[in-house]
Amino acid sequence: MDLDAVRTFVAAADAGRFQDAAATLSITQQAVSKRIAVLEKRLGVRLFTRTARGARLTIDGQAFLPHARTLLQAEERAIASVRPGSRALRVDVIGRRLAPAVLLRGFHRANPDTELDVVTLFDADAAVAALRAGTIDATFRAVTGPARQLPDGIEAARVYDEPVQLLTGPRHELAAARSVTPARLAGQRIWMPGIVEGTEWAAYYDALAAEFGLTIEATGPDFGTAPLVDTIADSAVLATFVGEDTRLVWPADQDLRRIPLRDPAPVYPHSLLWRADNPHPTLTALRAHLAATRTECPETETWTPAWAR
Repeated sequence: MDLDAVRTFVAAADAGRFQDAAATLSITQQAVSKRIAVLEKRLGVRLFTRTARGARLTIDGQAFLPHARTLLQAEERAIASVRPGSRALRVDVIGRRLAPAVLLRGFHRANPDTELDVVTLFDADAAVAALRAGTIDATFRAVTGPARQLPDGIEAARVYDEPVQLLTGPRHELAAARSVTPARLAGQRIWMPGIVEGTEWAAYYDALAAEFGLTIEATGPDFGTAPLVDTIADSAVLATFVGEDTRLVWPADQDLRRIPLRDPAPVYPHSLLWRADNPHPTLTALRAHLAATRTECPETETWTPAWAR
């Protein structure tokens, strides 16, 4: 249905004269008559009866008027839903227990009136495709190639270098260590069933393993975080890597240990990606917040893959 015709009908019904409706809409009286005629043809009824004093609604016109107003109100709501700043900023955080979600929560705490729509997409390819399609506004990802290799119109900024930790059970030989060097882990069984070939996190841990001579096992089905933690807690030989800001919860009697890695400290390079032509003001505020709150890793020496530098 032609909403311009509906708008003209409502203006004419309110004014009672086509001439006055034309003045309200800044169009000609002939245009008003033409739009009303098109609408009447679409509906198959007469909406107005011409009188010496102007135009009077027919019974059908009176019945249609409240619905016409509802249509125009729906149009305004639809426009408002995508007006910059009027809708929630949709951001992909990979996983709700991971560091990007922590960064986004920090932004929301600093800006509690902002509306956010938080989603979790699978990998960088899916996230970049969603950015290009406009179904998300931003994503936190590790960029595994130079920024110039990103698709046209996609921009990225490094926002957080997250230290990587070793997670062990209480019977593991390194459980009592205050810190461990990556080289010390050569020969240890590092089990990470959540690694999926081709993802950015697989690229990171492949580079980490190659740099320090590590063996990272991705065998077995990935049943999620809780079963992984249970297995690590019960094992004297298995350990896994976790980000410093990864939110993990386990029973007290499991007594798991999160051990920092030092000399050098491997850090996971989180970047924020967005479309350059996205005008959403909350996106601008998020980028400014991340830039203002970014801190360097306190370690004197860090490591990250060459592609992240």
